[in-house]
Amino acid sequence: MTERQYNIGVFDSGFGGLSILKEIRRILPEYSYIYLGDNARAPYGTRSFETVYRYTLEAVTKLFEMECSLIIIACNTASAKALRNIQQRNLHDFGDNKRVLGIIRPCTEIANTFTKNNNLGIVATKGTVTSKSYEIEIRKFFPNIQITAHACPMWVPIVENGEYASDGADFFVKKEIDALLTENPNIDALLLGCTHYPLLLPKIRKYLPEHIAIVQQGEIVAHSLQQYLQKHTALEASLKKNGAITFYTTDSQESFSAIGSHFLSETIQAQQIQL
Repeated sequence: MTERQYNIGVFDSGFGGLSILKEIRRILPEYSYIYLGDNARAPYGTRSFETVYRYTLEAVTKLFEMECSLIIIACNTASAKALRNIQQRNLHDFGDNKRVLGIIRPCTEIANTFTKNNNLGIVATKGTVTSKSYEIEIRKFFPNIQITAHACPMWVPIVENGEYASDGADFFVKKEIDALLTENPNIDALLLGCTHYPLLLPKIRKYLPEHIAIVQQGEIVAHSLQQYLQKHTALEASLKKNGAITFYTTDSQESFSAIGSHFLSETIQAQQIQL
């Protein structure tokens, strides 16, 4: 009898996780992926811990129902506010062969490679900054790194509404970068602590001093997943290897397909789903 084969699920509050999925597929193209964006309830960045936990648990439950055995929470806010609770309180209810991973830990484990002078800037949503997840995790590994985390409340709505290349986006990008550098002018690296922000990269680079390196999460998370699968051979063996990918959104499938295509640099077709 053939063993059941499973998908890798990738979840985000909206479009941002597509920037993570793009790098995962580049490095691990052979697996079958299901992407779920909760666009109808995005953004998560201003919502309470309990609300983010509830929304994320609903999405994780749906992905497990769609025969995913491994789920990547490709959302910094959900990773900060919900991941640990789901791992500790809920994961055992889904069975021994189920795993849920986040995207904050892979970045914090190598934070010392980002900065040469131990001054690291992080831009993220209000929810991620308030949680202090990056500070807590980085200090476990590298207590000497000074972290300056700054919330950029308008950046996600700009991206979600497809305005990331507009002239209006310049004002909000410059405003937050200026505020961050006023708080700590010594940073020599900036971690984009939100998966939506890569679409703003040209404007971030435009207003950020050239000597400050920009760190994106996608490749880091993809390599971390690759190493995880190499260590967990039984889980890896249970995964489908047909290169398939399916996209779901809780909001307009037309809008998701249009904007999501920009994230992945390819045409996609999404399906609508309810949680």
